[in-house]
Amino acid sequence: MSEADDILRGMHICKPPEALAPLGLADGSAERLPSILDAAVARARQLRALLQRAVSFPAMLGMLLVGAVFGVVRSFNVDPDLWWHIKTGELILSTHRWATTDPYSYTAKGMPWMSCEWLGDVVFAAVYRMGGLRGMQALLVVLASAVILALYAFATLRSGNSKAGFVAAAVLLALANASFNLRPQMMGYLFLILTLIALERFRQGKQRAVWGLPVLFMIWINSHGSWIIGLGVVALYIACGLLSFQLGSLEAQRWSTSERLRLETVFMLSLAAVTITPYGVRLAAYPFAVASSLPISVANILEWQVMPFNLVGGKIFLGLVLGFFLVQMAFRFSWRIYEILLFLFGTAMACLHVRFLLLFVPFFAPLLAAILERWAPAYNKAKDQYPINFALMAGVVIAMVHFMPSRTEMDQKVADQFPVQALAYMQRNPAPGPLFNSYGFGGYMVEAGYKTFIDGRSELFEQTGVLGDYMHITMLKPGAMQVLSGYGIRACLLQRDEPLSTVLASMPNWQKVYSDNVSALYVRRDGNDVHGQTEAESVPALMPAQVR
Repeated sequence: MSEADDILRGMHICKPPEALAPLGLADGSAERLPSILDAAVARARQLRALLQRAVSFPAMLGMLLVGAVFGVVRSFNVDPDLWWHIKTGELILSTHRWATTDPYSYTAKGMPWMSCEWLGDVVFAAVYRMGGLRGMQALLVVLASAVILALYAFATLRSGNSKAGFVAAAVLLALANASFNLRPQMMGYLFLILTLIALERFRQGKQRAVWGLPVLFMIWINSHGSWIIGLGVVALYIACGLLSFQLGSLEAQRWSTSERLRLETVFMLSLAAVTITPYGVRLAAYPFAVASSLPISVANILEWQVMPFNLVGGKIFLGLVLGFFLVQMAFRFSWRIYEILLFLFGTAMACLHVRFLLLFVPFFAPLLAAILERWAPAYNKAKDQYPINFALMAGVVIAMVHFMPSRTEMDQKVADQFPVQALAYMQRNPAPGPLFNSYGFGGYMVEAGYKTFIDGRSELFEQTGVLGDYMHITMLKPGAMQVLSGYGIRACLLQRDEPLSTVLASMPNWQKVYSDNVSALYVRRDGNDVHGQTEAESVPALMPAQVR
């Protein structure tokens, strides 16, 4: 008990006798004085407990994870798709309308297109409007930190050991960081872990934990297409509790009637919630279209490639999977059937497509934490050193503030990756159109106001045949120049060292009119007369007032 508690207790015990109470207290307020003091003592104790919890050892471990995340994302590697996501959010904020046809390219103009991740786009646009690139960097830190803290909480909840949860989250950070970028998938990543936490809390007897899931799914479907994975997890969780059995190291426990009805009700409400979108039920079909009809994207876009076991991330993934099976053979841990099914599903999907590491990480985290719990001593509150915890947490915060990239540094990072200077040149010297552009430049050009040949919305361009033609041209397949001419292309904005750039530089009917360390601009020698072209083809829109 603190000295403050002793003083307050002394005030209670040594209160003046009623006979000696001042005349002003004769109305009975003296009798209310002890209850007032008791309430004050209770509030002081609650505040003290809250402060101790905020600077406890588990909280300090969480802050260390946040510091590690900051170190990972501080480099501010911008995903090329960020820019068209911002542009989409800006259009929704300014017009209060949701696109139904492509507003950004000239090759797919008027074709059906939905802004399927519109809520995430609006968040990005609002932050960019208020804070520019520094705001976007702060948002990246917040989202990535929220993901890793949710993962830490989930692993701790499953294992009952904050130290095991911390180590599991720290190890898996090496894989999770591949998904830490400014795209709406970050929100889907977070929502998946929150769903797993709600289900685990339900299993531990906190029945109310799942009632928030329908609201979560309503937000989720408007933010990212991964909502279908979350709904599948809930369905699997229900199905694995319909029977009770023990099969070797696998076990399942039957739901009680009330538990099953509650889960089924939540599932049906969640299913209804995914229809609440600006596009009605059409948005719910989007994940199925991506999964079933995009062979060119799957074959050529990096995040859809198989797990690269020759790289460090692939080796870490393989080591964790093999290590799990070796430990299981040695110690015979018991697992719930749905945990193993999710682990196997996440492992298989990550092997097929590297982007699905975002499934493997949360599905494997509880298993890894449960294994580590065998050797990790439990947290002992009586031994907690609050001043030391506070000092470490404050140190992490100070370091993050000190090492936060400056606006100049972030401007330079963008200029090193995107055609910033080339577009500035094109403002002064408009290039003839139509303009062919590199895939990675399309998103930035959309945000800058240019009509593109292609950008990061691969599903749209694959369905219209543009992506196939783009791959034909850039891979320099036979007839590539004829395909390029078929679009009437009169200028090309390319990555400086890509093969097509080298070929155009050697062709007599193409002239390199601009080049820097990032990009090169080529114009057909017989295409310098821009009269008669549309504004979208020949004259770039004004760059946003927000200076990058």
